[in-house]
Amino acid sequence: MLSPIAYGLAILLNLFIIFIGLRFFLAPHAAAAGYGVPAKKDGDAAYLTIKGLRDLSYGILGLALLAFVGPHAEAWYMLVVALVPLGDTVVVLRHGGTKTAAFGIHFATAVIVLVNAALLFAL
Repeated sequence: MLSPIAYGLAILLNLFIIFIGLRFFLAPHAAAAGYGVPAKKDGDAAYLTIKGLRDLSYGILGLALLAFVGPHAEAWYMLVVALVPLGDTVVVLRHGGTKTAAFGIHFATAVIVLVNAALLFAL
């Protein structure tokens, strides 16, 4: 029973971060607003593209680890990659974002990623 939940959540999290990465490519200003720190219209768009590339790469790497190496490698990956939404929490708080976005989006994501790591380690 644990296996489908652990695998399903890992796949869902990886697909979600791929979606976010693609959104930063296709609708960067809307994606930045969704992140919790809106981008300036005349700001450097390169940073939004970098964020998209980072997120897209993380999602693809996560799926590749799960498919080709297995759940324990994915668990270690999730454990390490949880640092990103924890860092994003701090970024949002330090750059004028709301506590709701910081904790409701980023910190909550980190907790879910850590729960998924624990589930994958249990397999």
